[in-house]
Amino acid sequence: MWGIIPAAGNGTRIQPLAFSKELLPVGSRTDDSGAERPKAVSEYLVERMIAGGATRICFVISPTKSDIMRYYGGGIGGVSTAFVVQPAAGGLCDAIFRAAPLIGPDEQVLVGLPDTIWFPDDALARLPDDGLSFLLFPVDHPELFDAVVLDAADRVQAIDVKQPHPRSSWIWGAFKMPGHVFHDLHTLWQEPGRGDEYIGTLVNAWLALGNHASGVRAGESYVDVGTLGGYRSAITLLADAGRPPS
Repeated sequence: MWGIIPAAGNGTRIQPLAFSKELLPVGSRTDDSGAERPKAVSEYLVERMIAGGATRICFVISPTKSDIMRYYGGGIGGVSTAFVVQPAAGGLCDAIFRAAPLIGPDEQVLVGLPDTIWFPDDALARLPDDGLSFLLFPVDHPELFDAVVLDAADRVQAIDVKQPHPRSSWIWGAFKMPGHVFHDLHTLWQEPGRGDEYIGTLVNAWLALGNHASGVRAGESYVDVGTLGGYRSAITLLADAGRPPS
């Protein structure tokens, strides 16, 4: 199973930093030698992907983010790492689909955002293998995210992408799909006139063609660490959850 981590963004909301935002220290961890060291925010996602079954991690980086390659190039958590370059900023969909040459049609794919921290940390394991599914979290301000509208059977009806009045307070924090669905979405994205920036608008078009997706409301708490306020909230979340970063 592949875990795809789009890490090519500029992180303008939390600059200036002297390093990539995905390496922002949030808490600490103990390394193999027993020494304590800072823990990069993206390590939380890597750990959750591994808990969800990922055996390989693909980081999609910009040409300027060689520090991510140095940080993760030796592997982490016993899984292999690969790096794909997004030559220029082109949105989330463009970043994710840069990994397309690596993904076989029968492989499972996890996608998450490297500047987020969420619980429970094993929630990705609750996503099914048989189609596109979204891991959902309740938030107080869904208008800042992509809110997922479900029917009574937890089938996705639509995704309200950063709408001022979303129809749901549940947002997606990660998603999973078989490789053939990944490639179907990629093919749709490549159609003339599309080139969606956000995964939500692409999925809406995919659903309109008669396809199906599900939402799994297994998330408990979710923080976007891409702002200074989010960084503070992440520290509070880790402390309040009784899960000190270690």
